[in-house]
Amino acid sequence: DDDMFSSAFCENSEKLIDVHLFALAAKYYSLSNLGVCTPLEDVLEALKGNSQGATGIKPDEFMNNKKSHEVQVMSELVDNIANYCGIKQVIDIGSGKGYLSSFLSMQYNLKVYGIDSSNSNTNGAHERNRKLKKHWRAYQSRGRANLKTQSLEKTDDRPVENEMKHKTINEELLNNAKSLQSRDQVIMQDIVPSCGFTEMGTFETRIETEADFVAQTKCHEGKLSEEVLAVLNVLPADAVEIFSSSHCNWGELCEEEKVQRKMTSLKTKARKSSESNLYLPLTSCITAETELSDIVTDLEDCVMVGLHTCGDLAANTLRIFAAKPEIKAVCSVGCCYHLLSEQFENQEECCDKVWGFPMCQYLKDKGWCCGRNARMSACLALERVAVGQMLPTESLFYRAVLQVIIEEMYGVTKSDRHVGKTFSKSSSFIDYVRRSLKKLELNDSKLPDSCIMDYYEKYKHRVNELEAFNMLKVVLAPCIEVLILLDRLCYLKEQENIAWSGLVKLFDPVKSPRCYAVIALKEESCC
Repeated sequence: DDDMFSSAFCENSEKLIDVHLFALAAKYYSLSNLGVCTPLEDVLEALKGNSQGATGIKPDEFMNNKKSHEVQVMSELVDNIANYCGIKQVIDIGSGKGYLSSFLSMQYNLKVYGIDSSNSNTNGAHERNRKLKKHWRAYQSRGRANLKTQSLEKTDDRPVENEMKHKTINEELLNNAKSLQSRDQVIMQDIVPSCGFTEMGTFETRIETEADFVAQTKCHEGKLSEEVLAVLNVLPADAVEIFSSSHCNWGELCEEEKVQRKMTSLKTKARKSSESNLYLPLTSCITAETELSDIVTDLEDCVMVGLHTCGDLAANTLRIFAAKPEIKAVCSVGCCYHLLSEQFENQEECCDKVWGFPMCQYLKDKGWCCGRNARMSACLALERVAVGQMLPTESLFYRAVLQVIIEEMYGVTKSDRHVGKTFSKSSSFIDYVRRSLKKLELNDSKLPDSCIMDYYEKYKHRVNELEAFNMLKVVLAPCIEVLILLDRLCYLKEQENIAWSGLVKLFDPVKSPRCYAVIALKEESCC
């Protein structure tokens, strides 16, 4: 295979001489062509899942189209994994604003801990979740209305045993109360005479019937009160709201009213309890050595997830999964490959550090290194460019000319600092250069505006060359992403306690370019 594409480069100069062959080689080594991915439909089928949404709620009502697409697809998969493993707890690493976490908790009734290193993200997630809860019932009603073939209510497939017992008791009490109410109605109908005259014998019979019903009613009232008290005795002291004496005289209420008020209070408390604390955002910086039990105090068997976890966080998510017995499954979608730390990029750095790349022993033995430029290329979106969403040529040109200025005017060829998103904040090329120099802590006073514009004029005729070069980088991007993802998959394959692991294409790459998930289940969860 290597020989097949080797003629794309000149043997002596190693320069690219056949662009078409280069593009074919890049396509050949892409994930879609290598056949190493497991189709999402096959994964859902193996988990006994259903690829159709359960309630019809569309998350695009409260998030943008891209995030809605990601959350809807991933949350369904995570719920199926949780069902398969028989667990209710989810740990969302790098949860950000809590889009995935809140949807998992409200849509699928999972208990989710969202962990993010940014305190502002955590606070924002708290506030956003509070607002979402207020409108969630409306979203549910709207979703049910859109599903003509499904029932109006979704039954929880994973109730705990105590909830089932309490539900049975409550239903019996309600049935008894309804029966009691219907009998009272019969009594009242019999007591009130109908139009016309009534014979004395019939009236006496009714009096006897009334006496019998009253006796039976009192018997049922006593029995019903005992049943209610039996339920209340097993509940915590604050489980029932006690009515204040200023609102009513408890002693003067009939037994039926007491039962109804107690039942209403119980149902209200149960509803509040089921809706509270299902999603809890937390602030913490996650590393490979992080002890989750120090962050999540009630850590139990759980699924660990990550939706577009940046840089080393995606790699560390897999390491934590492999090391912690409580984590039975993982579903991780990484991003920001340019932020990955590489073990063999700077040989002089500490060798004891836990690196983001490589993870698997095979590439470690090879001493493999991508380099920052290659990792930056891996972040590009080939599918978006293919449908006409062109590269930001102007900002790339600004950045290229800036690099020439820094090298020639300041003698700097390498820096740990980054310009970031300066282009979007700049009003002109001059403004861009000066903002960038300040970020890089370089003195811009020695550089007049005329000098800056001279550089701009010198290179502006080469914009087409720059665009062509970046298009080649876009074509190569999937190959570099393959290397990073296969490294993570191979790492999981090297672990002894993993029952299954694979790469799954979750998202539409046009909507969400970082669309591949690394998924794994431990052996214990497959029993």
